Amino acid sequence: MVNTEKFAERLQKVMDFYGESASSFAEKIGVQRSSISHILSGRNKPSLEFVLKILSSFPEVELYWLLNGKGTFPAESEPNVNIDTSQDPIQNSAVNKKMVPANPQEKIIERIVIFYSDGSFENFQN
Repeated sequence: MVNTEKFAERLQKVMDFYGESASSFAEKIGVQRSSISHILSGRNKPSLEFVLKILSSFPEVELYWLLNGKGTFPAESEPNVNIDTSQDPIQNSAVNKKMVPANPQEKIIERIVIFYSDGSFENFQN
């Protein structure tokens, strides 16, 4: 069971980390301002929907940390993967080759789409 008082402290820590007021935080996660106030005061317990909205809006928040204080905040990020673009990635990748699974019932990759932050994308098909 979630300790409501400790949850409220962790919620306040998240809001402070992002520099959000209760109103702006509520707006970002899509809940009423009163929901934040009631949880911070200990009047209400957080619902599953409330917790999921926080996780969806703030991916640096780990579920186990938010619920029971175990883990880290902010979440440790995945290491960045550097892609060597000096060569044609299609010519040197398994995407350009038919992938034959060891088991005939396994799924085969047919298409990979890479979306870039500028809105462009690349489509790779077998």
